[in-house]
Amino acid sequence: MRLLNVVLEELNYRNLTATYSRLGRIEYSPRLLFKVVLYACVRGIYSSREIERACRENINFMYLLEGKKAPDHNTIARFRSEHLPSAAEDLLDQMVSILVKHGEISFEKSAVFIDGTKIEANANKYSFVWKTAVTKNQAKLCEKIAAQLPELLEKAECKIHLPGEITFQWLKKLRKKLYAQKEKQQIVFVYGKGRRKTNLQRGIETINSWLERLKRYNHDIHICGERNSYCKTDHDATFMHMKEDYMKNGQLKPGYNVNVATVSEYIIGNYISADRTDTKTFIPFMKKLCQKHPIKRVVVDSGYESEENYHYAEECEQLSLFVKPSDHEQKKKRKYKTDIGRRENMAYDAEVDEYTCAQGKKLKAVSERIKRSETGFPRKITVYECAECQNCPVKEKCIRQRKNDSVPLEDRPKRLNVSKYFVKQRDEMEKKICTEEGILLRINRSIQAEGVFAMIKQDMNFRRFMMRGQKNVTVEWHLLSMGYNLLKLHHKIQTNRLGSHLVVPKAS
Repeated sequence: MRLLNVVLEELNYRNLTATYSRLGRIEYSPRLLFKVVLYACVRGIYSSREIERACRENINFMYLLEGKKAPDHNTIARFRSEHLPSAAEDLLDQMVSILVKHGEISFEKSAVFIDGTKIEANANKYSFVWKTAVTKNQAKLCEKIAAQLPELLEKAECKIHLPGEITFQWLKKLRKKLYAQKEKQQIVFVYGKGRRKTNLQRGIETINSWLERLKRYNHDIHICGERNSYCKTDHDATFMHMKEDYMKNGQLKPGYNVNVATVSEYIIGNYISADRTDTKTFIPFMKKLCQKHPIKRVVVDSGYESEENYHYAEECEQLSLFVKPSDHEQKKKRKYKTDIGRRENMAYDAEVDEYTCAQGKKLKAVSERIKRSETGFPRKITVYECAECQNCPVKEKCIRQRKNDSVPLEDRPKRLNVSKYFVKQRDEMEKKICTEEGILLRINRSIQAEGVFAMIKQDMNFRRFMMRGQKNVTVEWHLLSMGYNLLKLHHKIQTNRLGSHLVVPKAS
């Protein structure tokens, strides 16, 4: 608690103070409230009511309040949701600068270790909206409208030319014309049992129901954006597979993908997104980090490997990337080595640009095409095909069969879709991570990056976000990051490990 008090006294709270209105008075200093909230985070207390109780009963919280009365839980909740969002990241950057100044963080002696995890959102597990289902229902409704609208207009005695495509705006104009027809004919709409509605009233009510459904579908698709789902309770949360499946049925749950960057065992930055995979988060996270810190070496796991990420690291000349290829562990298995259908187990002749299969037959390049990733990155794919597969005795082992294949196995030739750039980068990376430097950095990535999530989830007892919305969730994680840094600094002081950056394994 005293270490936290000393470190936080060095921070500049100008951005935090600027969030308050100049009119009236500030009952509690933002500096004191920030100390209380951060210390509660260190002690694993996240509820505003529990923080209020701790301020009344715990002497450490009383010390941080400097004799002030314990704040109300509403004051604490408003402070976290209204004032901290615009200042939390700046306060974390200031703490990192202090650690760099005192030699606790070194970008020269250490490297940036990045890892990600999925944290469950504070949302209902059964309030999901799937983009595929909404799009399918929208298409069905449009077909229904196109089929029923001519008959509806005929019964309402409304002569209007139907366009080729019936849009939401056109339906609104049609409704407006039908209402004008109602006023012209002086028709009174009736409701209730025993009253007969006119065809015009039935038509207007049907169009209103169509418009309401279309509006709801458009709204759902707009919220999803590029995602495939969203949660009704927290629109920013996406349904993902969680490692902690307490329901033990593999059910998707609303959550966020949290990426953390550590240097010298301290957290220097965070990136929270709704992407289910880590490959899309690498480039925006690195751009954010490179603007603030002189990064030279970056170490990530196989979840971040992609051709686009290789290309980005190659363009940044000062950046040295260490990533374990996704097939690094599989290559060690016998099943992988004996699979004759894999490109890696075929001989390649670079001069004539062709592969040789296990039966000695040639796979020659027949075409090239550009394939774009989900982010729009163009990949140049070379297609290799074998012309002598007709009577091959090992065809079933070489070519993979799929249930939906329309062409039978006997008529299918062996094809390979190869990205030469990706193969070259992966081969170079395989050699790079097996060097003495690469092995040391991979060991430290497991200790430092994955150790962050182990400590936050287990020791700090944080497994589910308390707040809703990506803005508030980011604030919550920044607080956890600062609390983790203070705990790590305190532990290093107690174990006399100040100034240590990389863990060097002891020789057996």
